[in-house]
Amino acid sequence: MTSRTSRDTPPPDDSAARPERAGTTHFGFEEIAERDKAPRVRGVFESVSNRYDLMNDLMSGGVHRLWKAAMIDWLAPRPALSLLDVAGGTGDIALRVIERLGPERCGPVVVCDLTPDMLALGRDRALDRGVLSGIHWVCGNAEALPLPDHCTDAYTIAFGLRNVTRIEPALAEARRVLRPGGRFLCLEFSRVVLPVLARLYDLYSFNVLPAMGELVTGDRDAYRYLVESIRRFPAQDELAAMMWAAGLEQVRYRNLTGGVAALHSAWRL
Repeated sequence: MTSRTSRDTPPPDDSAARPERAGTTHFGFEEIAERDKAPRVRGVFESVSNRYDLMNDLMSGGVHRLWKAAMIDWLAPRPALSLLDVAGGTGDIALRVIERLGPERCGPVVVCDLTPDMLALGRDRALDRGVLSGIHWVCGNAEALPLPDHCTDAYTIAFGLRNVTRIEPALAEARRVLRPGGRFLCLEFSRVVLPVLARLYDLYSFNVLPAMGELVTGDRDAYRYLVESIRRFPAQDELAAMMWAAGLEQVRYRNLTGGVAALHSAWRL
C-alpha cells in the first residue's frame, strides 16, 4: 500500500483514455451518446443485482472485503458522522460504517444509487442485520444528486465512479454536498503498477471474468463491460488531478494489491 499527493499529472499515453467526440461517452470500449449511458448502466446492475455480492467475492477471491475495510480505516469514522454513500445500493459501505461506530453513535446515513433493484437489495440487507433506522435509501444520479448543499460530513463511492457518464460533474457534486471540512473517499479499480501482475491481471480479466459472470449471473456482457470500464477509467494520477480541478483539496491516493484497486482521499475545505 502506497500513498502520494498529486496536483497536476497528465494522463498516461493510453489509447483507452482518449476523449470521445462531443456529446458522446464510453460504455466499456463502445462509444455511445451521453444520454444513453445511465440507462445502460442501470440495465447492467438490474441484470446482475441478485448475484452481485456473490460475484464480488468470486471474482476478487474475497479481496474486495479487505479493500473496503481499508476504506473504512482511512475514513476513521467518528461518532455522529453523517455519511453519503453514492453508488452504494447494496449498503456494503454504509453498513460497515454503522457497524464500526454502532447504530446509536452513527449520524444519519444516506445511500444513493442509480438502480432501484440495488437499493432494494441494500434495504433487505440492512433489515437482516437489524438496522431499522438512521439509514435512508435514495434513487439518484451521482452527477445530479437529489440532496441540498453542504449536507454531509463524508462522501464515499466504492466501485461506482467509473460508471458515471461524466466524472467531472460527479466530483463537483461531491464537493457541493460536503460540508466545509468534509471528507471524500473513492475506492475504484485502477491501473496495476507491477508489470508481472499487470499481465496476469489482463489474462484473468478478459478471459475468466466474463465466463464467470455468464456462469453465475447468466450475463456475460455485464462482466465484459466491467472489465472494459476499468480500462477506460483514469489512472491514479489523472483521477487525482481531476479531484484537484473540482475544488477538492489535500488529494492523496493509496494503491491496493499493486494498483488493482486504489483509494483516493480528499477534503472539502
